[in-house]
Amino acid sequence: MSEFETNPFAEPSNINPFNDPSVTQVTNSSTEPVEHFNPFPNSSDFAGAQTTPAATSLFQPAVLQPSTEPSPQASAAAAQANLLRQQEELERKAAELDRREQELQSRAPTGKENNWPPLPRFFPIKPCFYQDFSEEIPAEYQRVCKMMYYLWMFNCVTLFLNLLACLAYFITESAHGVDFGLSILWLVLFTPCSFLCWYRPVYKAFRNDSSFNFFFFFFVFFCHVVILIIQAVGIPYWGNSGWISAFGVISSNKAVGGIMIIVACLFTIGAVMSIILLKMVHSLYRRTGASFQKAQQEFSQGVVTSKGFQTAAAGAASAATRGAFQGNN
Repeated sequence: MSEFETNPFAEPSNINPFNDPSVTQVTNSSTEPVEHFNPFPNSSDFAGAQTTPAATSLFQPAVLQPSTEPSPQASAAAAQANLLRQQEELERKAAELDRREQELQSRAPTGKENNWPPLPRFFPIKPCFYQDFSEEIPAEYQRVCKMMYYLWMFNCVTLFLNLLACLAYFITESAHGVDFGLSILWLVLFTPCSFLCWYRPVYKAFRNDSSFNFFFFFFVFFCHVVILIIQAVGIPYWGNSGWISAFGVISSNKAVGGIMIIVACLFTIGAVMSIILLKMVHSLYRRTGASFQKAQQEFSQGVVTSKGFQTAAAGAASAATRGAFQGNN
């Protein structure tokens, strides 16, 4: 009961306020008093102290840039530059397409680049045909096909020499100017026509075993043989330095007569060679199994598949349809 006998409301006795633990801790500590505190200590006191730099943040605050609206002139210039760039791109593509189209046009139907006539690359006219005996012509026909090609070249040389002979004849006798004019015409006309009308058909006939090309060749080449015989005869004022014209001038001018006799011999050799090659081609034609019925079939198929024929047929059909429609109205 003794612990309940004390009066909690009684005044404390023998209480020292300086015996408080918090007061005694401050008074007994080694901390300097306030009156000895120096707010500006010597720098040497902190010489050995190490400072810890502030940590730099990895994230910087966002800075908004001021927005500038482009002027109408700048927008127009930019749009014009873009249009010019697009136009240059389109022109470059168009040039590339034109180049590819020209390359395709310069190639033969077989997909190979044309190589005849052999012209330099800088020449404005490009080759028109593809020709390769060893690749396109079967081995048993190559010899005859090459002989036909050599015959064509021989004929071209003969026509050129005929022009020179007629020129010499015209110089000695001015009355024969018509011969010189016709000799120019025969050279310009017969050189390409002979290549297209009888040499190329026989070449394609051997290459494709085409009955139609064989028959076309026989018809045109027979006419060519007849023309060579007429040129070898040398009818005056026909533009040919044949035998008759040569013997007629040799009495007055032996030099010109000799030149014309040489040309007459070339015409004769050409006619004889043409007859021999015609027989050789005919013998090969009989071995190929070609016939007139096959030639008719090839001709009809070629006409039907021709682009010109298809265009003409489509035009005629559309015209007939329009006429029928207008008639009904």
